[in-house]
Amino acid sequence: MGRFIEGCDRREQLFLPPCVDDYVAEDSAVRIVDVFVDELDLAMLGFPDAAATGRPGYHPAMLLKLYIYGYLNQVQSSRRLEREAGRNVELMWLTGKLAPDFKTIADFRREHGPAIQATCRRFVLLCRQLGLIAGGTVAVDGSRFRAVNARDRNFTPVTIRRRMEQIDASIQRYLGMLDTADRQDGDAAELRTGRLTTRIDELRRQMRELEAMEQAVAASPDRQISLTDPDARAMASAGTGTGQVGYNLQAAVDTGSHIIVAHEMLNLGHDRTSLANMGHQARAATGADALTVLADRGYFSGPEVLACEAAGITAICPKPLTSGGKAEGRWGKQDFVYVPESDTYRCPAGETMTRRFSTIEHGMLLHAYATPACRYRCPVKANCTGSIERRIKRWKHEEVIEAMQARLDRMPDAMRVRRRTVEHVFGTIKDWMGRSHLKTRTLKNVATEMSLHVLAYNIKRAIALVGVPGLIAAMQA
Repeated sequence: MGRFIEGCDRREQLFLPPCVDDYVAEDSAVRIVDVFVDELDLAMLGFPDAAATGRPGYHPAMLLKLYIYGYLNQVQSSRRLEREAGRNVELMWLTGKLAPDFKTIADFRREHGPAIQATCRRFVLLCRQLGLIAGGTVAVDGSRFRAVNARDRNFTPVTIRRRMEQIDASIQRYLGMLDTADRQDGDAAELRTGRLTTRIDELRRQMRELEAMEQAVAASPDRQISLTDPDARAMASAGTGTGQVGYNLQAAVDTGSHIIVAHEMLNLGHDRTSLANMGHQARAATGADALTVLADRGYFSGPEVLACEAAGITAICPKPLTSGGKAEGRWGKQDFVYVPESDTYRCPAGETMTRRFSTIEHGMLLHAYATPACRYRCPVKANCTGSIERRIKRWKHEEVIEAMQARLDRMPDAMRVRRRTVEHVFGTIKDWMGRSHLKTRTLKNVATEMSLHVLAYNIKRAIALVGVPGLIAAMQA
């Protein structure tokens, strides 16, 4: 073949075959998987012991190694793992040349979800013991992951009404075409009439099914039904104007090491109720006495910020600017200055606004402030309100929000740090998934699948920080 490097003859017989260990590099991530699982107390994590009777099964450690290796190398399907176990030299080394069938592999992930999730938390604890997690500041965010449920198999009152309108319009169109066909003669007209009649009957059948589904949706707790994955929910996608049926991954990422210290899979389409929960999980995982949580506007909620404050967690989250008057060019609430000594507001015109009444909205006690100057002598009223008078509502615990805003003002790059810390994580995991949907169904199985993704991500982050030999030595110490 000329002056090229040549390989060995594939028909050449090796009288002294090389050891399988020689085919696995010393700095290969598969060695970390082997050591990590061997050092685990599987019984404490919740994996079962061997059955006393019956045919022996595969050891949970071997199947756990198989899954961790698969997610490290973007092989998440049980059928693909079955094929890789029979041809991948690293997997042969890792499993002792065992090759379980795909059903055994899939059943292990489905039946041992809590234990697999505990394994993910155990690696976070290991990173904490190695000093890889600073624990002072975490960035929190949520991202939507597509479920095994097409949008046509998800029903909400809005989608049902839209589909019924589309079907009704189609029926009217076909009825018009049927009238035209009835006025014509010949065999072609008869055939067309038969096709149109069949199509109209099919549309009417679909309308009856939608009417029955409408009643079922109205009776469901959250007024939503998914047929393929019953736990999947329709969620809006930011910036696209559309949505997808899936789950919401909440993740708390350490700003120093970029290790995911806590995560949770939800089927809620918003983040407003997750700030305190993720803060508690992150503090428990990092062991930090004082923790700062960075979050975007989607997490803003007065009760959530108050819960963080009560737990000693410092939340930094911008407040959404939702003032309709501000959007129309008038003054917003931030233009009014609160005077705590007198419990009053000072408006931009210099008038004093006193407390008039209190009300409860969304479970929050709000105090309303106003001034009679709006009605009689305000020269700049047009810049303030189009009503008779301007009212400012103040939450009972508004000082907590003001303190958080002051912290944010002192940290102008806080949102930039949050963005570069946590959003990279979601992009990486979705790339590993091939920008495809999740492989499992129902919330408990999806949570297990995501824990394997998070564990694989954290292992790669730890390798990037200390290297394979250093991580193995630390685990064996």
